[in-house]
Amino acid sequence: MKNLIKTFVQNTQDSNNSIASLALRVPAGIIFAAHGAQKLFGWFGGYGLQGTAGWMESIGLTPGIPLTLMAGGAEFFGGLALILGLLTRPAAFVLAITMLVAIFSVHFANGLFMSNNGYEFALSLLAISVALTFSGAGRFAIDNWLAKKLA
Repeated sequence: MKNLIKTFVQNTQDSNNSIASLALRVPAGIIFAAHGAQKLFGWFGGYGLQGTAGWMESIGLTPGIPLTLMAGGAEFFGGLALILGLLTRPAAFVLAITMLVAIFSVHFANGLFMSNNGYEFALSLLAISVALTFSGAGRFAIDNWLAKKLA
């Protein structure tokens, strides 16, 4: 069992020691955490859990509360994980899935551009999330410390 845990930790927290991953991880983490906070808590001008759930149901995403908790939780907690560089690969993977859902359930029909509520911003966040899923946290991440500590 110990070897299984060690292998899991090495696979999820191993990282290329790149500053590029840090440059992607922190700003994307801030953006994701802020968007999640809008959905869950109504911070930064958001509608909160009830308001976001109502909007989700109005566009056909039901049940609204559980889906808002999933999307908002992925964004808020995944964003915090990216900022810290903690469980970066799994967090980035979940965020990539969240962005795919956002693109195809909300934005795709509106075209590419944000001015029409299009998918260009979600596509950018998807690309960052996919890159971090493959590259890992990079420098200055808790993942690096954990990988060394548990190796």
